[in-house]
This record gives sequence, C-alpha cells and structure tokens, in this order.
Amino acid sequence: MSRIGKLPITLPAGVEVSVAGTTVTVKGKKGTLTQAIEGDIKVNVADGKVEVTRPTDQKRHRSLHGLYRALIANMVHGVSEGFKTEQELVGVGYRASNKGQILELSLGYSHNVMFELPKEITVTTTAEKGQNPKVIMESCDKQLIGAVAAKIRSLRKPEPYKGKGIKFTGEILRRKAGKAAGK
Repeated sequence: MSRIGKLPITLPAGVEVSVAGTTVTVKGKKGTLTQAIEGDIKVNVADGKVEVTRPTDQKRHRSLHGLYRALIANMVHGVSEGFKTEQELVGVGYRASNKGQILELSLGYSHNVMFELPKEITVTTTAEKGQNPKVIMESCDKQLIGAVAAKIRSLRKPEPYKGKGIKFTGEILRRKAGKAAGK
C-alpha cells in the first residue's frame, strides 16, 4: 500500500471538496481549484476527511494513488492557506517592478524584460537599500506558481562564479573557484 496514498486528508474549516465523475473540485476562502483524475482511482469525502483508494496493486495504480492524494492535499492547502514564492535578483543594476500583472525586470540585457503573470497570481516587488530586489508571488495553485517561478528564473539563471542571476530566497548556490593567478 502507498504510504502517501493511504493517508487521509483532513479538511480545514471553510473548505469544501466535491467529486463529480472524474473531476475533483476544492473550494475555499482563497479560490477554487479543479483536478481531473484517472477513472480507476476513487475519491471519497466523508466526516471532514478525503480518502483516495485504488482498485488493484498494479504498478500504474500504485503510482497514481500517491500522486492524486498529493495533488488533492496541495489543492486543499492552497485554497485554505495559499502558497508563497520569493525570488531575489542578485547583480549590480538588477531591478524589479510591477504594474498590476505585468512584471518588469532589468537583468543586464539591452532592454527590460516585461513578463505578464496569470490573473491567479498576485505579485509584489520590494527594493530595500542594502538588500537585493525581491519578487514575491502568492497563489492558491502550487503547480501554477511553481511553473511561473521557474520561467522567471530561466530569464537569468544564477551563474556559478559570482552568483549573479535570479535565485529563490534561501537557495544555496554551488560556487566555483575563479581562474588561478599566473606565475
């Protein structure tokens, strides 16, 4: 039995889960999320708990069992508390600002990069003196916020020699030694 899949998901106050055919819908104070699930996997909602069950012990069913339980747990956490991602821009002259859903990044290119964010994500930018500029994103959808954060990071990945680029707050970069001095 899957160790993750067999754990029941406890629903916090104010969160509703409904199952219609092969679609699971989770509603909460932060929003509404839906997830299509495989027809073989069954989702039961009772007594403030969500349980995911599988029909057999086939390898495919075992892998989907844990997957869908984790996806539903992330949806429940997202609509009740939400997810937050912080990224910092390390480098001289790197700046970030936002106007609504448009994120404007100055990353050392000849032009500023304009990045349009989905409406499900709220973004704030901070630039304090003596600190690196930060981009803070919040959303109820963990998959979406992770994909957007990865896309923003891909605009200027941290390089291993000086550490310049866009990195997640708290991320430890593997640094390389520079060129050795000549004789």
